Amino acid sequence: MADVLIVGGGLAGSEAAWQLAERGVAVRLYEMRPTRSTPAHHSAQLAELVCSNSLKSLDPSTAAGTLKQELALLGSFLISCALAAKVQAGGALAVDREVFAAEVTARIEAHPHIELIREELGDLDDALKHRTPIIVATGPLTSSAFEACLTRLLGKQHLAFYDAAAPIVEAASLNHDLLFAQSRYDKGSADYLNAPLNRAQYEHFISELITARLTLKRSFETAELFQACQPIEEVARKGLDTLRHGALKPVGLYDPHTQLRPWAVVQLRAENRARSAYNLVGFQTNLSFGEQQRVFRLIPGLEQAEFSRFGVMHRNTFIDAPRLLAHDLSLKADSRLRFAGQITGTEGYCEAIGSGLYAALASYAALQGRPAPVLPPESTLGSLLSYATDPQVVEYQPMHVNYGIMLPLEPSVRKKRERYTAFSRRAVESMHRFRSQNGFLEFLPSYPLLP
Repeated sequence: MADVLIVGGGLAGSEAAWQLAERGVAVRLYEMRPTRSTPAHHSAQLAELVCSNSLKSLDPSTAAGTLKQELALLGSFLISCALAAKVQAGGALAVDREVFAAEVTARIEAHPHIELIREELGDLDDALKHRTPIIVATGPLTSSAFEACLTRLLGKQHLAFYDAAAPIVEAASLNHDLLFAQSRYDKGSADYLNAPLNRAQYEHFISELITARLTLKRSFETAELFQACQPIEEVARKGLDTLRHGALKPVGLYDPHTQLRPWAVVQLRAENRARSAYNLVGFQTNLSFGEQQRVFRLIPGLEQAEFSRFGVMHRNTFIDAPRLLAHDLSLKADSRLRFAGQITGTEGYCEAIGSGLYAALASYAALQGRPAPVLPPESTLGSLLSYATDPQVVEYQPMHVNYGIMLPLEPSVRKKRERYTAFSRRAVESMHRFRSQNGFLEFLPSYPLLP
């Protein structure tokens, strides 16, 4: 048997595998694709990004930007791959998803300490019999066979909600005369295409959106939908102006054709380096394919849009981590098992990467007979994993990193920008200390976040 068995070759599993392998640990990594795929995946590549090509903000004053600083400091494998596959997206870290996944896959396949097994793992009986440490990182699209295995191990304390992916349109099919290039508040370069809507266009779009046919019958309740990934039509049903204050907000944007701020704006973000395709930002949807084409072509500039991928709705599985997991992501009932990634409810690309990295560090410490390192509670990653494993958290739902779950500042800072900057500075400093105080973990080289 391998020193460590990892189930799932997504973001968390790939990060964990690399971190352990670079420390000389023999890793057996199971990935069921292409033997068995999912409704959301389109390739057999490891670390495929299925919802968006953006890893969110690089701004160090934001929680998302601070998390990236921490991951770079800890020598994250996937963040380095993301920087190598970067496409311009204003203040965000967006990637050419094919380049990114291909790089991760090639390096994992070539690593001498990683055995990549392309088959579905139906149970963990053999590994448990041999007392092999295990990291479960099967993600939100866990197969039914492995979910049954988890049900046997965990009981029925795992939940499910529905997630949605946004459509992608071909750049050549857009009417660029009606669009304008600009990043919100002119932050960074003009990396987004913007489709402005006047009031009449917006209200007509909303009317058609909320009455369009759905692919998945609405047998589920809105409460089952993670807030940040709700289908756009579900958000629109909450009120006429909901989207105008959300995904279609016009703030920080001015239409050069009118020199005015539009009533609403649809933003399109480059999907690849060639900018030959764009995804509709915030347009996760459950509309039927025909209705997506009809309704989204009502957006100015998209009248003849050709869709290279329609939005899809898919099931998302996660466990009740606060009841099941210890602070080091190990199963309270059996410390040989650790969980990482979105199956723990750490929602988001970088959050999954971070939990995979920490699961690897904790597993490496266990192999050395040492206790798992404790992440600093002042860090964004430490705060997120503390929240995910806090038994005081009730009605657990997936969570992104955010400053709302972090320890309060002492003394408090009233102004928002200054407060966020203080959170970020404190978090990064705490992770520097964590690295210096845990040299036995043999950290991989850190690197500047921006090349």
